[in-house]
Amino acid sequence: MSEQSSEAQTPERTESLERVQAFLDVRGTGLRVFPLGGKGATVQEAAGALGIEPGQIAKTLALRAGDHRFILVTRGDSRLDNHKFRDRFAAKAHMLPAEEAEELTGQPVGGMGPFGHPGHVDVYCDESLRDYDVVFPAAGSPYYGVRVAPGQIAELTGATWVDVTRRLSTE
Repeated sequence: MSEQSSEAQTPERTESLERVQAFLDVRGTGLRVFPLGGKGATVQEAAGALGIEPGQIAKTLALRAGDHRFILVTRGDSRLDNHKFRDRFAAKAHMLPAEEAEELTGQPVGGMGPFGHPGHVDVYCDESLRDYDVVFPAAGSPYYGVRVAPGQIAELTGATWVDVTRRLSTE
């Protein structure tokens, strides 16, 4: 019985999760993936599991602009601003279907983060991330995350900084 309890508390480590940790290790970051203490497939779930405000969750979106597929990392309480996006990418934003997002990143929707993809993925970081010294992106699993500075996300992934979101209304 106690074996089942410990399994429920710490979900299985997946291949995508191990790729994230390997990515961080190879670069000598000292960063460690950690269990969230619950499911974090949505911003609200992850923020609740970590006891932080939703804005500190580094939400990763798999998008298409024309023929260009990429990921955008933004603060958790923001949403795409269609005008800013079109101005920056000269195309309308389209969310990738779950299957295509997973094919691109090698990570499940709800656990998709900026690190450890099996192939090259263009990464963009939204300026909104800079509102925090530390953010928490998913680590290849809806049950794991990593604590990291926004600038370090951009540095490690070769991301381009963009301004394509707006804060969600708090009313």
